[in-house]
Amino acid sequence: MSKLDRSLDHTLLALADPTRREILRRLARGDARVTALAEPFPISLNSISKHIKLLERAGLVVRRRVGREHILRFRHEPLLGVQRWISRQEAFWRASLQELDTLLNQEDEAKGDR
Repeated sequence: MSKLDRSLDHTLLALADPTRREILRRLARGDARVTALAEPFPISLNSISKHIKLLERAGLVVRRRVGREHILRFRHEPLLGVQRWISRQEAFWRASLQELDTLLNQEDEAKGDR
């Protein structure tokens, strides 16, 4: 598996959970302390930390320490890789469906000539 494939896998896995997506939505508004991010969720700080680790592994979040505080920042760059992958898939399927449409139209025309 290539580094790009692993990166895509990590990003898609990170985006697959609604708690992690909500964390990203909050961080998109600006940097935040881990404890502040955890407050509104009905789960433990330990569970939030596990979600954050997955986001960090995907490169969607970076952490810096300021004294005893852990400050998180959102990074959008991994989303660009997902966007490129989706665009390639869309182009492939669009071309495949266009080819199928052409073949079916040719078949209909051939039947009409009989």
